[in-house]
Amino acid sequence: MAGMEPETQQLAQALCDRLRITPEQWHRLKNNRHARAAEQLAAALSYLLHDQPEQALAHTQQAQGWLDRSLKAPPCPEHG
Repeated sequence: MAGMEPETQQLAQALCDRLRITPEQWHRLKNNRHARAAEQLAAALSYLLHDQPEQALAHTQQAQGWLDRSLKAPPCPEHG
């Protein structure tokens, strides 16, 4: 999306930051499909607005996997 206004990119990044699941939230939200999909879709939007369609597509596919239940959370890295 060449020529996208920097303000729009900043808004998308702010949304991405807001929806990102932090390490502190991981145990509580690891299986929350809506939260996981929202996180991935926000990332996809940010990548798309930064003209990185391959990364946008990968995150969109991750979001789809959370919504259609083909993905599940990996084990906790601290607990194996």
